[in-house]
Formats: sequence, structure tokens, C-alpha cells
Amino acid sequence: MHRNQRLVIGAVAALLALAPALNLSAAPNRDGRDRGEGNSRVKRVLLISIDGMHSIDFINCAAGISSINGGASYCPTLAELQMTGVNFLDATTSKPSDSFPGLMAIVSGGSPRSVGAFYDVAFDRVLAPPTITTGNSLPGGNCSPNMANGTTTEFDEGIDKNETFLNGIDGFITANGDGGRNAIDPQKLPRDPFAGCTPVFPWNFVRTNTIFGVIHAGGGYTAWSDKHPSYSSVAGPGNNSNLDDYYSPEINSDPTNPANTIPGCNLSAGDPNFSNLGAWTDSFVGVRCYDTLKVNAILNEIDGFTHNRSHAAPVPTIFGMNFQAVSVGQKLIEKSVGKGGYLDSIGTPSPLLLQEIEFVDGAIGQFVSELKKTGHFDDTLIVITAKHGQSPVDSARYQGIGVPAGSPISTTPATSLSACLDASENSALGPTEDDVSLLWINQNACSTSNAVTQLETTSPTSNNVAGIGQIFWGPGIRQLYNAPGLPPDGDPRTPDIIVAPNVGVTYSGSSKKQAEHGGFAHDDTNVMMLFSNPKFRSATVPSPVETMQVAPTILAALGLDPAALESVRMEGTQALSEVLAQLHSDRDRD
Repeated sequence: MHRNQRLVIGAVAALLALAPALNLSAAPNRDGRDRGEGNSRVKRVLLISIDGMHSIDFINCAAGISSINGGASYCPTLAELQMTGVNFLDATTSKPSDSFPGLMAIVSGGSPRSVGAFYDVAFDRVLAPPTITTGNSLPGGNCSPNMANGTTTEFDEGIDKNETFLNGIDGFITANGDGGRNAIDPQKLPRDPFAGCTPVFPWNFVRTNTIFGVIHAGGGYTAWSDKHPSYSSVAGPGNNSNLDDYYSPEINSDPTNPANTIPGCNLSAGDPNFSNLGAWTDSFVGVRCYDTLKVNAILNEIDGFTHNRSHAAPVPTIFGMNFQAVSVGQKLIEKSVGKGGYLDSIGTPSPLLLQEIEFVDGAIGQFVSELKKTGHFDDTLIVITAKHGQSPVDSARYQGIGVPAGSPISTTPATSLSACLDASENSALGPTEDDVSLLWINQNACSTSNAVTQLETTSPTSNNVAGIGQIFWGPGIRQLYNAPGLPPDGDPRTPDIIVAPNVGVTYSGSSKKQAEHGGFAHDDTNVMMLFSNPKFRSATVPSPVETMQVAPTILAALGLDPAALESVRMEGTQALSEVLAQLHSDRDRD
């Protein structure tokens, strides 16, 4: 455990010691045998993140819109699951609403305050730079032992051994397999100066444990599929044994590389821009091809095999994947193909976004069919939510402001705010800016208050070229997170300043986008959340909830103790009572 973990976890050591023992009665063994029915009918959980899927998207597609499909539902599988599910209308994801903290909130029950994950590219005032330059040009550097160093932390495709390949190494089918955790290059990881300058792997970068660790410790078989090898962070701190099966084809690999050919996907014929595609997310067709890899992995696991069907394995106690198709459908503008996004402010999907929603619904339909075929449907809890939303839903309100020109980093008067940042934040990788701007101030160069003064001088004017809406700092930051600073008084990962722009403003500067996520706006943070099981009665919950509550609810559904999650105890995260009531009602009926 490195020093950043001790900052938060050490303060609650007494709580950890007093935690109730796990109730393991309902969790299956890793050999596939059930331990016994215990206090739950649920034997496994299929967890799905449809990245970008708002609650309004689910409402529209399940109920239907008059202008689409004759008013009939255009997501019939989700509509069917809703008939035996608890649907939460006002679910809020993490803040920031980036994939990295969004995913960790779902699987840990914690916010960045306890988990320490603010963004896939963020900053840590203690850790040291990687040994070599990453794939996304974060420079390597020196590590000074036993002292705070400070570096940008990168946990995306840049830490792959070779991000141009789907397996993150040297080709899709090789002696090295299909990647996963083996694709991570330790030399591209940040290092811990208080642990001999050893690399900090994703699962040890996060500070608190996850449902995968708790279920694995209880004898359950665990699996997950996601978009980067770095998202093996879901395993939580430890020796990398909490995930029995992890699959992570690199989403930002090169679709034109012959080594990355996906069986059944003729992308060269399906996309007129094929020769110019830089990533699977550059193509409406390509992202569906990419997601199909993970869909097939889940189907293999339902059938009792590993994700690549290389050998038999238990049907997982906890497993799932993230879909990228809807997120891409919401934001992408593809030359010679068209615009995704929405047609109006009520969320009517464009034809291109509609295709992505229908694809995801069809894929989930395959999961349902396979669960029924294998006899696992009745005792599986299906949880569908999203790591993040996407802003704006009203595509006409989108305003892309270029980076660096126009972002909070460069539009301040007199002196560019970039002079107040660490050198690694000013590297080719760039600062953390999407439709939010996270700033870690080099206190030797600028004070936080002076940096805020620069921002405030820009934002109130009629010439608010940075589109600044709100500025969080000082007490505004401490309300949301641990105080920024160095241990023992501060959290080395908390930003000094967060800028939330006006609705619709992003700092990507990309001509290929009309939406983005990461910020605090409603469209960024409001997502669908559905818990479904054949024995549930349909229920709709309008009161506010958080995606953090998914983790303790999953453990409770499996007959395990939610308090086994460190973030749950630290932040007081509650299991969803409406789901627990359905589980108890099921037992009462029996």
C-alpha cells in the first residue's frame, strides 16, 4: 500500500477492524458450485454500463417516440427488463463525470474523496513520473525517493505496451493472447517514491476495495470487460488476483491495421472513411464492431467459458462490460456519414444515434436469451447504468472551444494560467479539460487565490471566451472532496480549482464532436439505472440516488455485507432500499 492510500485508509483503520464479517452463504465458489441459498435468491449479477445513456434516453426508447418506429419502443429488450425491474429516474454519476471515476463509483461505492480517482488523466502531488514517455506523450522523468515528487497520472491507452493494437501489445491473436493486464507497460506507469519508486498499477492506484475483491474473497468467480487495460483498476488494491477473467480490447487501437481485424466485421466496406480512421470511436460502424468483441466475451462467460472461450470456467458471480456505442453515437460527427446526437431538447435521437441504441439493446437481448437458454436467467440480477452521461442533450447548444486557445488555461489576462501548472500538465498530453477543467496549481509559481483571480477577471465579462460557468476552489472544493495539498494535511490528488463551463461548452476543440462528458452539468451526470430480475415487480423511483449505491446493493443482493466495502463505510453509501425490498418480497412470497 503506497502513501496515497494510507492518507485516506489509515484514518479509518479502526472502522475496518470493527467491520461485520461477510455473509458468504449465497456466493458461488470459484469451482462453480453454490455455497447454498442463504438469504438471497440472486446467484449472480450481470453489470452493464451503457456509457452516455441518460435516463431520458431510456424513457424515450422504452416508451417510444411518435416520430420513430411508429411510436413503438425502439429498445424492446430494455423495455421488457423494465417490466420486472426497479427504474431510478434521477440517478447521478460521479463528479467529475469521467469514465475512470464513474466506473470506480459503480464498483466501489465511493467518490474521488475516498477512491482517489478524479480522471483517467489527472495529477498526484506525491507520485513520480513514469520511467519512459507514455504512448500519449506524457514525458518520463526522475523519481526522487522518500519525498513528494508530483506528476500527471495517466491511466488510459497511453500505458499500453503498444496502443495501436487491439491487444495493446503486438497483434490481436499472438502468443501474448488478447491483452488485458498483460498489455500494461510498467515503465509507463507513475511511480511511488515511498515504495522504492516502484510502478503503481491501476488496481493499486485506487485506494479502496471493490465488489470484485469482496466477491472474490468470498469464493465467487469474477469477470469484467472494458475499453482499456488500465480499467483493471476495478480489481481494487492488492496483488491483482481479484479479477479471475479480465478482457480489455484497446478502443483507441488502429482499425486499419490488418492485425486488428475483427471477425464478422468488414469495416473497410462499411465505412467510407476507413483508411483515415484513427480509432474505433471515429466510426459509427467501427464502434459497434468494437463493442461486439466484448458482447461475445459475455456470451462465452454465460456459456461457462472464459471470455475468449479458450477453456471452461464457472459462470461468474459478478461479470459485465461497458458499451461505447451510445456514447459515440451521441457525440460523433463523421465526414461523409453524418452527425449523431439529438434532434431536439427532449432527446429525440438522430438516425445515427438511433442505430447505436438499437445495437446495444439487441446485444443485451442476446445476453437475456443466453441466460434463459442456460437456465441462469431467473437467479441473475441484471444491473444497467452508465459511468457518465453526455452534454448537451440539445445538440444545438454545443459550443466547442479550442484547446489551448479559448480554454481556461490560456484565456486569462496578462499571464497564461498554464504558467501556474506543473510541467507535466503543460506537456504534449495536455491539461485535464473536456467539458470541465481540472487545475492542480504549482504553489511555487502561483497561489490558488491568484489563479482564481485571473479566471474571475475573464469569466464575468461579455467576452467570456472561455465559457466559464462556475469556479470551485477553497471551501467549494472541500465541500466535494478532501482538501488539496500534501499529506498529512491534504490530499495529493484533489484539484486546487475546478472550472465548470456553461451548458454546451467543451474544451476539446474537435470538429468531430458535438458533445462531451466529464463535467457537473445535468446532462453529464444524469444516467439511467435499472435493476431487473424476473421475480421483481415493476417500480419507478423518482427520488434522487447515486451510481455509488450500485456497489453496496449488488453485495446485499448476493447475500454479502455492503460494509465490506471501504468506501461504503467512509462515505456512508447506502444500498438502494427499493431493490432490497424487492429481494425481501421475493423471499416472503416463497
